[in-house]
Amino acid sequence: MNIALWITAGVLAAVCLVGSSKMFVAREKLASVGASAQWVMEFSPGALKAIGAVELLAAAGLILPAVLDIAPVQVPLASTGLVVLFAGAVVMRLRRGERATITGDLVYLVLAAFVAWGRFGLVPFTG
Repeated sequence: MNIALWITAGVLAAVCLVGSSKMFVAREKLASVGASAQWVMEFSPGALKAIGAVELLAAAGLILPAVLDIAPVQVPLASTGLVVLFAGAVVMRLRRGERATITGDLVYLVLAAFVAWGRFGLVPFTG
């Protein structure tokens, strides 16, 4: 179970690192990627930078505290934050009528919930 939690946390961290590109790429360029990226036009550049910063912090919070053994309680807190972030993404997709593109957000939400559930004391980091 510990290995599954580490792999899941690693996948989520990679997804968040890629997603944090919102901090550095203009929203017009992000929107030109495809139909599933049109949502960025509904957010201000500042809001996109904030979302990107949250994703960057989540990527660090999923891996670094456990690896460095400094405040490992931050791992389930970071994954709980991702649950909230991806729940917001699901709501945004539903409001926009993008039911075809909601699958990825739901998968990431479930993965983040799995890490939060597993790391809130159910599975120690060393097992």
